[in-house]
Amino acid sequence: MSLRRISIITAAALLFCTVAVSVARAQGSRSVADFSLKNSANTEVSLKSYAGKKAVVVVFVNPNCAFSRLYQNRLSTLASGYSGRGVEFLFIDTPINLEASADGTDAEKLKIKTTGGADVPLLVDEGQKVSAMLGATKTPEAILLQPVGDGFAVRYKGAIDDNAQVEAYVKERYLQQALDNVLAGRAAGVTDKRAAGCLIKQN
Repeated sequence: MSLRRISIITAAALLFCTVAVSVARAQGSRSVADFSLKNSANTEVSLKSYAGKKAVVVVFVNPNCAFSRLYQNRLSTLASGYSGRGVEFLFIDTPINLEASADGTDAEKLKIKTTGGADVPLLVDEGQKVSAMLGATKTPEAILLQPVGDGFAVRYKGAIDDNAQVEAYVKERYLQQALDNVLAGRAAGVTDKRAAGCLIKQN
């Protein structure tokens, strides 16, 4: 084997190792300690209460957002499919720019169903503290969290898939792929994809 070929192989190996380390660092660099949300009974629901889960998916939705409605069936399917695999889905009713504030009565327009056909209550993020903490800007937008140590590492943030308007034309299921990878003990893969949806109203 020539010296030139050895040098090329060595350089390629070093590049691969550098990329692998960079991905690992990127996936472990964002973390969340805890946060609390309010349910329909005005009771606080804390993130830490799900520390025993394999993963937690936080999804920001809005009943008046057409994109949220387009994803209703897809989100229901994901929540149902992964509930038995140790994954908890938290759906947060989030105000968007088209309205002054989230209206509790409008939340009935958006129903996310889980196994058995039961509706999942939408949680309230008072003051949009959680959306700001996680960097969410659109509805719907998903954040995949994995319990690590005393907190939760952010493994994926962004779009649910690559086609908001036509489910039949979806080619890349970003959230599902990240979930499958994390549950299998692998790196999430793609860690960030810009979500298409309604802009979250900023305070």
